[in-house]
Amino acid sequence: MPQRHRTEFVSKKIQMVQQDAVPKGRAGKHKSVVALLLKHIDPLPPGTALKVPLAALPDSKANIRAALNRATHQKGLAVATSSDSSHLYLWKITQRS
Repeated sequence: MPQRHRTEFVSKKIQMVQQDAVPKGRAGKHKSVVALLLKHIDPLPPGTALKVPLAALPDSKANIRAALNRATHQKGLAVATSSDSSHLYLWKITQRS
């Protein structure tokens, strides 16, 4: 297909929509597990962490960490993670005086 025909085809497919009809945010495949983790991180007292079995996660540790990182940055939360061979640990970062 010549370049001119491709451009015409794409041009016919482009539409104008109202901004309030545009989806906002990212509702990726990890949304439910990240929401659950954030729900449990929120009430944690200082000096405590969540201990999540890696076997209970729906995806790899790296993918869950990445999704959690995106969500916490979007919400302005400071959360740290660590892991061992069988668990993912999450805790809120507290400011030192």
